[in-house]
Amino acid sequence: MNDLPSSSASPLRVAVIGGGPAGLMAAEVLAGAGVPGLQVQVYDAMPSVGRKFLLAGKGGLNLTHSEGPEAFLGRYGERSAQLQPLLAAFGPTELRAWAQALGVDTFVGSSGRVFPKDMKAAPLLRAWLHRLRAAGVKFAMRHRWLGWAEDGSLKFETPAGETSFQVDAVVLALGGGSWARLGSDGAWVSLLAQRGVAVAPLQPANCGFDVGPEPHALAVAQQGETRREFFRELIGQGSFQQPGWTDHFASRFAGQPFKSVAIVFTDSRGRSFARKGEFVATATGVEGSLIYAASSLLRGEIVLNGSATFHLDLLPDKLPEQVLVEVRHPRGSRSLSSHLKSRLGIEGIKAAMLHELLGKEAMNDAVQLARAIKALPVRVVAARPIDEAISSAGGVLFESLDATLKIVVPPGLDPPVFCAGEMLDWEAPTGGYLLSACLASGRMAGLGVLRNFGL
Repeated sequence: MNDLPSSSASPLRVAVIGGGPAGLMAAEVLAGAGVPGLQVQVYDAMPSVGRKFLLAGKGGLNLTHSEGPEAFLGRYGERSAQLQPLLAAFGPTELRAWAQALGVDTFVGSSGRVFPKDMKAAPLLRAWLHRLRAAGVKFAMRHRWLGWAEDGSLKFETPAGETSFQVDAVVLALGGGSWARLGSDGAWVSLLAQRGVAVAPLQPANCGFDVGPEPHALAVAQQGETRREFFRELIGQGSFQQPGWTDHFASRFAGQPFKSVAIVFTDSRGRSFARKGEFVATATGVEGSLIYAASSLLRGEIVLNGSATFHLDLLPDKLPEQVLVEVRHPRGSRSLSSHLKSRLGIEGIKAAMLHELLGKEAMNDAVQLARAIKALPVRVVAARPIDEAISSAGGVLFESLDATLKIVVPPGLDPPVFCAGEMLDWEAPTGGYLLSACLASGRMAGLGVLRNFGL
C-alpha cells in the first residue's frame, strides 16, 4: 500500500487518461468515494469525451446482454478467468441498475441484448457527464498524452503547446487500436513499452476478412494460363491469386447480406464455432455479426497457418438429406438456377456464392452441390486492417497487473498506474460484452486507486 501525499493537507490528485466508458467509470468511482480533497481530472485527446461510445449507439446502444452468468462469462474466451471477478462485481444486473440511476430505463430485446428504451447513447452520456461534473470531476480536452517526464510528471500535447502535470496516481483507459479517428490509435503501446510494461500486440477483433482463391480456382487458372500470364505472375503482376472475390461477384454482390445462414469452423487446435445468423459480402471478403463472433478463432488460425476455412450452411433449417432430395428432383427444361430457386429458395447472393466457389463440374453433380449448400468452404486469408475493426485484441497483459488492475510488473512505477478498458489484453464479441467489460474494469481501476491509498 502506498502512502498518502507527503502533507496531510495536500490533495490526492488522480489523472484519468481517456474519456471513454472505462475512464469515465473510473472517474465516477473515484469522485463518488467521498474522499476529502480528492481531485479527479479526465484527460482526452479529442474535443469531447465518449466519441466511440456515441458511434456505437448510432444504430441502438447495446449496453449488455441478459444471458446467464456462465454463458456471459464464456464470451470472453481465454481471458474469462481474469475478467470473472470484475464482472461478478459489476455485471449485467449492476449495469442496468446503474443506467436506471442515471434515469435511463432499459429493456431486453428478442436476441437477449439489453438496450436503453429510447435506443440512444446521447441521453445516457449527457446524464453521466452531469453526474460526474456535479461530483467535482474536471475535464481537460485536446490533451494528448505523451508519456512521462524525467521527474515523473505526465506530459501532454495541447493546443497551447506541451505541458506537464504532477499527480499521485494514474488510470489509463486509452482504448485499443480500432477507430483511430475517434481517439483509439494505440499510440500508448510504445509509451508503456518504454517503461518495461508487457503488451500483447494489438490485433483487429470483431473484424471482417479477405477471402482467398479456392484451390480449384487456382488449378483452373494455372491450367489455362498463357506464357505471358506466367511471366506476369513471376514479376508480381498476376491477378488470379490476389485475395478477394472475382470482379463479377464483387461488382454485383458487395454490400449484400447473407440472411438465415450458419457458419461452422474448427481450428487446428480443435476449438469450434457454430452459429446461425447473418453477415455481409464486402468487395474483398466478408464481415458482419456472424463473422465478428468467429473472428478470434479465424484470426488465430490465419496467424498459425496462413488461412482459415469455415463452412457456410446456406440452408441451416434443412437437413442434408432434404437438400439432396430437392437437388435431385427432376428439373426438366428448367435451368439449374431456376431449379434451385423453386425447390430450395436459393437465389441472389446465395446462388452467386455457389457459382463463385464451386467449379462447373461440382455445380452439375447433385451430391457435390447438395453437400456444398450445407457446407460450402469459404477460405479467408487476412483480417481487415485494425482501424476498420469494431474493437481490438491484445493490450496490457493481465500478468503485469494485480487484482485491482495496478501495474506491478515492472514494480515501483511512480506514480502508480492502473489500466482499464480495451487497452487490456482481452476481447469479446459484439452484443454488449465489450461495453460491460470496459465498465467493469473501469470500476475496478477506480477502486484500485482508492485501495492503493487505503481509502
